[in-house]
Amino acid sequence: MKRWMKRLAAVTAVCLAGTIILTGCSGDKNFINIATGGTAGTYYPLGGALAELMNKNIENMNASAQSTGASVANINMLKDGSVDVAFVQNDISYYAVNGLEMFKDNKVGNLKGLAALYPETIQFVTTEGSGIRSIADLKGKKVAVGASGSGAEANARQILAAYGITYDDIDEQYLSFGEASDALKDGNVDAGVVVAGFPTAAIQDLSASKLIRIIPLDESIIDNLIKKYPYYTKMIIPAGTYSNQNEDVVTLSVKCLLVTTDKMEKSLGEKIVKVIYENLDRMKAAHAVGQYISKATGMEGMSIPMNEGAKKFFEE
Repeated sequence: MKRWMKRLAAVTAVCLAGTIILTGCSGDKNFINIATGGTAGTYYPLGGALAELMNKNIENMNASAQSTGASVANINMLKDGSVDVAFVQNDISYYAVNGLEMFKDNKVGNLKGLAALYPETIQFVTTEGSGIRSIADLKGKKVAVGASGSGAEANARQILAAYGITYDDIDEQYLSFGEASDALKDGNVDAGVVVAGFPTAAIQDLSASKLIRIIPLDESIIDNLIKKYPYYTKMIIPAGTYSNQNEDVVTLSVKCLLVTTDKMEKSLGEKIVKVIYENLDRMKAAHAVGQYISKATGMEGMSIPMNEGAKKFFEE
């Protein structure tokens, strides 16, 4: 009996030792989930590049990027802890920390900014055959305004309101921009709203089969919107960005932020932004908007408090 007890004790000790070794190994790893957006957008390829850079350049890092519903969904995922880092529009981040718009009853006060990356352009897209030449022409039309409760939908609603148009005046369709592109191809909607860095894959894909038009915004409307919503900035989509786009298009943009929560240590926050700005060629290779990412503009449009480590990096 005593011999059996000794053997059991020995086996238990080995098992416990193995458990400690395994726990120690996993405990040394930083498992970071990065929330991006739809596969047809800009966040997704950039998120993949970021995960790759973090794994390559930060010791004991295990980062992975995942496709999500973008800004609003990403904030909710940060809130429930299912992701650690996310790509989010600066206007949506502002709404979240201040309990406004879609976060009116769901304030998320612990968000922290890591970096302001690049402008996300608000693109009202239609086809040449629709006859739509201005935002005012959208009255009575089927318009894909973005997924329900999304950042794009909030932008669409605010811009339409500036033209005196409400959802009572249009047949609104709550579609993501990938879905909107398919609906435009099939003729199921007349126009769609896409908020992303340009050129946007979903619009490029659409232009391969349809003659498209990006609807410009009026200069006076742009000025009024910037006064009312300070997170907006004027943006020009250069001629030739898309097939059949022969002229510059004036519109608005918001800023893409890389966001985390107050749970991230400042040392890790600093490492993450450092790896981005020391490897900008990889970000540029991931998507054309990478050309707009620079340390000099890393805090421009930052609408929420910053992670102290990230802030230190930009202030050095």
